[in-house]
Amino acid sequence: MQIFNASCVGGVGSLYFHTPNEFPSISSFSSYNYTPFSNNLMNLYPKSSINRYPTQINASSGIKVDDFLDGSPHRSTRRPADWEAAKKYKETGSIYEGRVEGFNNGGLLIRFYSLVGFLPFPQLSPSHSCKESSKSIQEIARGLVGCIMRMKVIDAEEESKKLIFSEKDASWLTYSEKINVGDVFEAIVGMVESYGAFLHLRFPDGDYHLTGLVHVSEVSWDYVQDVRDVLREGDNTKVKVVDIDREKSRITLSIRQLEEDPLLETLDKVIPQDTPTSSDSASASEGYDIEPLPGLTEIFSELLKENGITDVRIRRQGFEKRVVSQDLQLWLSNAPATDNQYTLLARAGRQVQEIQMTTSLDQDGIKKALQRVLERVP
Repeated sequence: MQIFNASCVGGVGSLYFHTPNEFPSISSFSSYNYTPFSNNLMNLYPKSSINRYPTQINASSGIKVDDFLDGSPHRSTRRPADWEAAKKYKETGSIYEGRVEGFNNGGLLIRFYSLVGFLPFPQLSPSHSCKESSKSIQEIARGLVGCIMRMKVIDAEEESKKLIFSEKDASWLTYSEKINVGDVFEAIVGMVESYGAFLHLRFPDGDYHLTGLVHVSEVSWDYVQDVRDVLREGDNTKVKVVDIDREKSRITLSIRQLEEDPLLETLDKVIPQDTPTSSDSASASEGYDIEPLPGLTEIFSELLKENGITDVRIRRQGFEKRVVSQDLQLWLSNAPATDNQYTLLARAGRQVQEIQMTTSLDQDGIKKALQRVLERVP
């Protein structure tokens, strides 16, 4: 059974007749060029004959990209020199501007002089999927046929006939020098895993050229066990660049560092005091009027067993407008102890209690004492 396929870029096109052979994933076909006439007839003439055409390919498939080459004699004589040129591009890291000849299930076919190389879909710049998020990768690839793209040669092995390109690496070379630690970007969430999420950074030209990782610990000040519970692919958010590894081409991002640090000095910063006392503002109740949050009584008892801690009491409490966590959480203050007085915040649900601790310990000593206590309290 013959399979007919036609493609056209500009005014020149190609017709392909595919005939399956005994290999299920390989077809043999002949390629014809045509030129349209005014009477809508097409003048067909043989261009080349290619013995094998993989229906699927990926970066690790072992397919020889030279299988895509046409067999004309003048191209054959040029191939050794073109392989040398490809190796030179790889060695120097220079940018190559190549034309997209076509695509398959695994990536794009790229013309490199007399050779045709391969650009796997994972090596595309994120700008394509971000701009056309509703399209499948195959639809995006179809729209790229005939385009000239900037890319780098990442593998050039004449013996195994492998010529692999990366648009992502070319984008890194161009745009990584334009970012610095501390920069803030609008970003789109890409792949999300339990340990973190990959976000695509939006540059001033409106395109998303680079991708960075937000680790689970940098998603929120609240405890996050699985990033997939917080972020979804396609979400828009702001991120801060916290580290750039230029040797490994890696960007580390943070979402939580753009939010106010909840390790606050007093309850006033959790619940503003410029409104009348209500269910959504801090209470001025004395400590003996406040019932400790579940679990605090045991923690207080254990804290008093620690050397250097002489008194622990609840100073006041308030209620937040949102639920941070139903579980009891203890937050250390950023401020060092003053006159042997140190402040902690205990939170559960919407309820927040400010704890005043009398201690001779410094901030590091208080942290270690709390760690020991929490290990003892079930």
